[in-house]
Amino acid sequence: MHAYAVQDSAGMVKLDAMENPHRLPTELQEALGKRLGSLALNRYPDGRVNDLRHALAAYARMPEGFDIMLGNGSDELISLLAMACDVPADPVTGKKPVILAPLPGFVMYAMSAVLQGLDFVGVPLTADFALDEAAMLAAIAQSQPAVVYLAYPNNPTANLWEQGAMERVVAAAGQAGSLVVIDEAYQPFSSRTYLDTIRERPAAHAHVLLMRTLSKFGLAGVRLGYMMGTKALIAEVDKVRPPYNISVLDYECALFALEHQEVFADQALEIRAQRAMLLEALHAMAGVKAWDSDANMVLVRVADAQKTFDGLKARGVLVKNVSKMHPLLAQCLRLTVGTAAENSRLLAALQEIL
Repeated sequence: MHAYAVQDSAGMVKLDAMENPHRLPTELQEALGKRLGSLALNRYPDGRVNDLRHALAAYARMPEGFDIMLGNGSDELISLLAMACDVPADPVTGKKPVILAPLPGFVMYAMSAVLQGLDFVGVPLTADFALDEAAMLAAIAQSQPAVVYLAYPNNPTANLWEQGAMERVVAAAGQAGSLVVIDEAYQPFSSRTYLDTIRERPAAHAHVLLMRTLSKFGLAGVRLGYMMGTKALIAEVDKVRPPYNISVLDYECALFALEHQEVFADQALEIRAQRAMLLEALHAMAGVKAWDSDANMVLVRVADAQKTFDGLKARGVLVKNVSKMHPLLAQCLRLTVGTAAENSRLLAALQEIL
């Protein structure tokens, strides 16, 4: 294994981590600063954290009968799920609990399994990054996983999977006794949410947890993820949550952001408009294959990913080289959608290199 590495971005156009490129307006910065300055930092977090739970439930329009759990980023929730499912291996077969996810996908699904001593089963997507329904159904039947992760949209491919295939995989996992975790980290930029399907047929989704984060909403520096599911499911996972896992500063920042959610909604609209512009330019660029996106990133394939990455970096533009993550990502780079000026600089640098 190796530690999660964060690239040095000093002095660079930072387009490597799917962050919202827009800062708070000056007047909101000042208001938030005063609010945070008045907090009792000498005390542990208090019942105010429940105000945030209720605010997030209202913001997400959480289904009736569901509950919500907060994490120090989605990463903590993923780790806690692995911990909650870490039961002893079968004494006869020696089989350990399994976490299953499509690949390529978010690295923390596999890492959480490895760190907890569980087995991880990765199911490759198709060549065009669609969900391989037959392979997923076969893998679920064979491995009987404790948890099946479905990122919607997926990272780093940025696409939504076909609705019917999603529903059939979710149903098959339920029949196998698996939990399904639908990770909607990029929901602010997506054209669909699986939460609509859950609302339509809640009884068929009693085994489903839906996870989101405020990182892509615009608060990547405030480590806050949240997960919704039936009250019974949330109560079980909540047993392994460490006390006071959400800091006073984090929950007050999040509450402040939700009180001004229209500002972040406008930012998301601007990012989606910039994504459309970026995709149009990339589709017209010789030597680049760009996939359509439902997130705030675009996956591209070039002739030489490392050479292109190095060339962009030399021109002050930092992106993510994902070409070694999985064979399906050969010669691929992941580009975060930035501001209009940042995207123009990216395109100009890319055109120069090519």
